[in-house]
Amino acid sequence: QLRSLFRQMVRHNTTDTSLILERSVNRVQLLGRVGQDPVMRQVDGRNPVTIFSMATNEMWRSGDGESSHTGDVSQKTTWHRISVFKPGLRDVAYQFVKKGSRVLVEGKLDYGEYVDKNNVRRQATTIIADNIIFLSDNIRDRV
Repeated sequence: QLRSLFRQMVRHNTTDTSLILERSVNRVQLLGRVGQDPVMRQVDGRNPVTIFSMATNEMWRSGDGESSHTGDVSQKTTWHRISVFKPGLRDVAYQFVKKGSRVLVEGKLDYGEYVDKNNVRRQATTIIADNIIFLSDNIRDRV
């Protein structure tokens, strides 16, 4: 009922009766370790961006059933590219994110293309960070 009421309100308050606003979510949370010290780049006079890589690990035990305590432990590491455009956060990330630091990154997924140095078009998946929580190396002790 609430959904239909909302749709009626949206239709009533807009000039385009075919327009129905829908909520969507593009949200990512990653908890892991930084793979390299960040770099700051500026392309074509645009705002600078701080970029670093981050690893997350997935571990599981092979065996019969979920409750199995026997079998080999397997691990998969996934690498993520983190980009920080937000002005204040961009500078903090550049200054304080260090290789090996344990961080929680919150942001959104972004898909794009670029042309590499061999003139080959490549796909790129990036996390656009809007929050970074430092879980190791207390920043206050270093400022």
